[in-house]
Amino acid sequence: MREDRPIDEHEIGAPMPTLQEQARALGDPTRHQIFRYLVDADDGADVAELTAHLGLNHNAIRQHLAKLVTARLVVESTAAPTGRGRPRLRYTVDPAADGRWGPMGPYERLAVLLTELARTGETPVEVGRRAGLRLRRGATPTDDPTGAFVEEMARQGFDPTARHRGDRVAVTLQTCPFTSAVLTDPDTICDIHLGLAQGVAEAVGGMVVEELVPKDPRNAQCRLRCRLTTEA
Repeated sequence: MREDRPIDEHEIGAPMPTLQEQARALGDPTRHQIFRYLVDADDGADVAELTAHLGLNHNAIRQHLAKLVTARLVVESTAAPTGRGRPRLRYTVDPAADGRWGPMGPYERLAVLLTELARTGETPVEVGRRAGLRLRRGATPTDDPTGAFVEEMARQGFDPTARHRGDRVAVTLQTCPFTSAVLTDPDTICDIHLGLAQGVAEAVGGMVVEELVPKDPRNAQCRLRCRLTTEA
């Protein structure tokens, strides 16, 4: 159950490393191989699996993974115990990095949405909303709607942070994945963004996106004004 505290503020997320910093981490051929392997893996991989795949010493694999984790390209977590001994560490692609470096780039995703917009004649908000709903299809229910929402928007390349004030949530989009397109047609692209956020929030449940306050895409920092609902 949500507890309303009018002056309580909580920030979720931290600034992403720059594209240049992440590109340097991926510039090493072995680290790039590890990252692409994890992109294709449904449930991540551990050091033993990566060692077998690449044929390298496990200490070398660990060192490469540490650099990928530091660059926020990869997330390290503890796997569920399966018997005696220390639980294994498992590595998956960071959701925010997936939006930047995943198999389908941001402009490929935008091209799909614009094609749907032209084909259906629907509004950009509706096309974006339906895409947001699709992103969460099959996801398990959550008791942390803000966290789930931030994670999905990060996966789409927006690098979001969230701040609570009672039942109000301000989500700042620190990165715009479609900077050039917004400069060309801000009304259409920003409406797609708004619809996408509304669809994700609807699929997550317990949260409503009420408004998008756009900023200059070259500096990003657009803000989504959201509200937690009684189901949260």
